[in-house]
Amino acid sequence: MHRASLINAVLFALLPVTAAVALALDEPFIITLTTKVAILALAGVGLNIALGLGGLVSLGHAAFFGIGGYAMGILASHAQSYTPLMDVPFLIEGTKSMPVIWLVALVSSALAALAIGALSLRTSGVYFIMITLAFGQMLYYFAISWPAYGGEDGLSVYVRNEFPGLNTLDPIQFFGLCFVVLALALFLAGRLARSPFGLALSAARQNAERVATVGLSPYRLRLVAFVISGALTGLAGALFADLNRFVSPTMLSWQTSGEIMIFVILGGVGRLFGPVAGAALFILLEHVLGGLSEFWHVYLGLLLLLVVLFARGGMIGSLAGREVAHD
Repeated sequence: MHRASLINAVLFALLPVTAAVALALDEPFIITLTTKVAILALAGVGLNIALGLGGLVSLGHAAFFGIGGYAMGILASHAQSYTPLMDVPFLIEGTKSMPVIWLVALVSSALAALAIGALSLRTSGVYFIMITLAFGQMLYYFAISWPAYGGEDGLSVYVRNEFPGLNTLDPIQFFGLCFVVLALALFLAGRLARSPFGLALSAARQNAERVATVGLSPYRLRLVAFVISGALTGLAGALFADLNRFVSPTMLSWQTSGEIMIFVILGGVGRLFGPVAGAALFILLEHVLGGLSEFWHVYLGLLLLLVVLFARGGMIGSLAGREVAHD
């Protein structure tokens, strides 16, 4: 087994083992933290498809994270108040069913990514970064000025949504559900990276002109990757809102986009399990250092600086050595 594969296997087992130990010790808070890691890692997996495979530095992925969160909040709030979203020209009611909410989050985030990507991908470099940031901030200020769903105060959901056969209010069962979703997303990302599409996308990142000469469109490749990336990030947003039973404009802010990118950079850009390692380290630092000082982000910034300067492959790259990314 390659060193990178061994590291991936350890990371994959780390979350359920931590949750199982916390269950044995009757520590539901630790289970909740582990669930948070799984959800944020899912958001990082989404961004890593655009950033790691496509080389697309997006500072607007919080837009998709927030759209997924608001998809959950809006549907669940209408279900708990027994009021339809609309009744003309046809009836649309709220729901507490997680599979339905996930589908809405995936579709709405994918459509938003399609619209944003279709415009943003006509640029490159710093212009692409700024346009994605601008779209994210537009949605952030729209959510603040949307009083029907809480505006600046956000929107609370009193009971966690339902999944067939599970008690989602039980921390360990909800963790198991989130972990399975993360595992499926990692499987999808791994297969995508090794598929002809993934190889063409990686080639377009390295030399778009050469890819164009063989009849492939770098623009279309990047747009498809951006849509898949946005959809997965939106699904993570729906799960995150369900975890907290609360959604607010903060989910759409540029700080959230920055945090998702930090997960990917800390773990390793282009590394399949990089977002898992990065999210776990981020939550660990937040929990440990946050209890010591409210300025714990200073230490996070120093760590990020060290990773960028001396460990370009992130945590996994440093441990795995020179092995190929996406192992």
